[in-house]
Amino acid sequence: MLEHEYSLLSGFNRAKVGRYISLASATLSAGIVFVLLWAVDLAKRFEIPANVPPAILSLAGAGTVFIVLYWFFDKYAWKWSYVSKLLKVPNLSGKWSCEGQSLDLNGNLVFPWKGEVIIVQSWDKIRVRLSTGQSGSNSNSAAIICDEADGYRLFYSYKNDPRISETELHSHRGFAELTFDAEVKTAEGEYFNGHGRYTFGRMKLKRQ
Repeated sequence: MLEHEYSLLSGFNRAKVGRYISLASATLSAGIVFVLLWAVDLAKRFEIPANVPPAILSLAGAGTVFIVLYWFFDKYAWKWSYVSKLLKVPNLSGKWSCEGQSLDLNGNLVFPWKGEVIIVQSWDKIRVRLSTGQSGSNSNSAAIICDEADGYRLFYSYKNDPRISETELHSHRGFAELTFDAEVKTAEGEYFNGHGRYTFGRMKLKRQ
């Protein structure tokens, strides 16, 4: 598991989401217990032997319900379009084709390159994986900003490791900033490398 936590800026407060899920868990748990006990009472009225083992009641407890609800929200519910808009968190997960340009200090093109970006994202974790013909990188920290003027912006730092055949390249660290369009289908941004390879340039992403 290379996914890591990411910061959410200008979006819905994560602590509030946790409180809402806790409230829903307590309410749902109480409802489940009520239905179980009502069913037992109804069965006894018709002289049908029935009993609810303590283990069943414990499984219907608020703690268990919270775990199930949070897992469902973390994996699926936050991605629903209307939920995502309410939370101001874009669903970036999936495969993206990437076209990049390495630039010199004057902003002139040094060489173009292509790659594929795979983003793995849940409600509280993310991983940005970039693969090219020469190397691959994985993010190790990230933040998402809901910018009402420009759109969603993703900032992330990464570590890049060259393929074993690329003897002239060195492992390095870098930082990238991407701005996604309103439909979250394309993105443009910049990257900066250091700590082993001092280069920078532009990137364009398109969802596959």
